[in-house]
Amino acid sequence: MKVTVLGGGGFIGSTIIDRLLLDGHHIRVFERPRIMSYRAFNATEPVEWMNGDFMSQHDIRQAVSGADAVMHLVSTTLPKSSNDDPVFDVQSNLVASIQLLRIMVEEGVGRIVFISSGGTVYGRPQYLPMDERHPTEPQVSYGVTKLAIEKYISMFHSLHGLKPVILRVANPFGERQRVETAQGAVAVFLDRVLRGQTIEIWGDGSVERDYIHVSDVAEVFARALSYEGAEQVFNVATGRGTSLNELLRIIESVTGRSAKAVYKPARPFDVPVSILDNHKAYQELGWTPLIGLNEGIGRTAQWMLGQLHG
Repeated sequence: MKVTVLGGGGFIGSTIIDRLLLDGHHIRVFERPRIMSYRAFNATEPVEWMNGDFMSQHDIRQAVSGADAVMHLVSTTLPKSSNDDPVFDVQSNLVASIQLLRIMVEEGVGRIVFISSGGTVYGRPQYLPMDERHPTEPQVSYGVTKLAIEKYISMFHSLHGLKPVILRVANPFGERQRVETAQGAVAVFLDRVLRGQTIEIWGDGSVERDYIHVSDVAEVFARALSYEGAEQVFNVATGRGTSLNELLRIIESVTGRSAKAVYKPARPFDVPVSILDNHKAYQELGWTPLIGLNEGIGRTAQWMLGQLHG
């Protein structure tokens, strides 16, 4: 299958690409200008790397033309900062995504796999774990925009027959995650511990999240490409919650180093608990996460140490 991966240079996208290559897919990667390939591909790996503007109709048409499927991993904002400029969030993500869908229809590209946000689209839990039928009341613009993109994808399915799979990923972590954006507690905490720096925790550390290793995320994306069932939306999660304080203890245990934490006032948009039910992905896609938190943190720590001493 010819697959265009929009945003394939990030830590999730690059892991997905490596997984898709194992299945023999031909990959076209679309990334922002000046974002270079995360590794060298050998002559037997069918990968084409493109740079362009996600908001440009011309660039997106070039990216998706001739593809059998599109994986949409692009986001120009982060959950914690999206409320600072929701207009930019909507213009650069929602409007650009609708434009993408229209171009896909015009170019005859019949399938899309979209990365949504299991950590933000549901908002405050009414019950746990949250399944795909849980009410969606996002507290940040990032989640509102992701949900709106989901709705437009569903609309294009109804109107134009586009085959969608929407994956609401919980809190991914793992190798290649960028810490400079301060996105992802595992990566930020690990980086601070390995460097001997102080960790800032918003609140008392009781906030619980559902942390899933990036290799498990990549596996479900690979399975989504060949899914022919009627369901559209799937949680991608472990179904288990870990508090920030527990996360610190695990990192200390795995690395053998002490963590220095400073507790700051809680932020109003931080949902106290977010744990997702993953049964539908198991039933429909035959997927279950394989990498436990300790193993995943160990693998991420080894990669980070290699970067620090590389």
